[in-house]
Amino acid sequence: MTFPVPTIPSLITTWDSGLPGANWDATGLRWDVGQGPSTGSVASWLALVTGEHASKPKYMTMLTATFQPLADTIAVLESIPQAYDVDNAVGSQLDTTGALVGADRHIQTPLSGVFFSWDVDGLGWGQANWIPGIDATELVSLPDSQFRTLIYAKIAANHWDGSIPGAYDVFDIVFQGTGFGVLIQDLQGMHMSFALTGPVPDAVTQALFTGGYFNLKPAGVHIDKYYLPPVDNVPYFGFGVENDNIAGWGVGYWGVTSPGS
Repeated sequence: MTFPVPTIPSLITTWDSGLPGANWDATGLRWDVGQGPSTGSVASWLALVTGEHASKPKYMTMLTATFQPLADTIAVLESIPQAYDVDNAVGSQLDTTGALVGADRHIQTPLSGVFFSWDVDGLGWGQANWIPGIDATELVSLPDSQFRTLIYAKIAANHWDGSIPGAYDVFDIVFQGTGFGVLIQDLQGMHMSFALTGPVPDAVTQALFTGGYFNLKPAGVHIDKYYLPPVDNVPYFGFGVENDNIAGWGVGYWGVTSPGS
């Protein structure tokens, strides 16, 4: 016996009927107005219907209406790991990811000097953030990009072994792909300093770095100073070392210093 090839209704491609507040499919079913098009496909399930029933449009429409919510649910569940991955999460998803590792977008100490200003070095075009509200003068909620970096720092710090080589490994992870790096100077006697390498940091990254949000140090150790590059990608001045980050007379630069914490 030869069965006819199953006929599967074409997948719906036009979801918006144009009516205010409604998304309708070809069968007249109203879908969640906040979700828009279906995210899951029922085609593979409908393909299992035998030829005896696959040729019945009403029956196939009933199966589509029955299976579609299940397919949508599966699609949403499968998307959750990607949506909350620290590399891809945004907005409230990133907030949830941060909470899982102990990082908060809403910083305890407001960051000053991060919004765009005329005639202020470091707060010009491409350096500072736009003020989000008319009365805003300080940043208390980090944008996604800086919050993501803070999450990286928290995750890496949770795995730190307490050594300086281990700290370099952590900072390599935290600033991967940003062009930034960190130099660590052990000043002995429970004192140390950090120097940021790479490009001149944007206002928020600078405020986070000098504000101690990226501190990676043993308990009880004091950070005497933070150093920032005066221009993009130049070595700091130092004796007895010649590499990409430290160089001597005529090559190395004095860093911009900020008090420690």
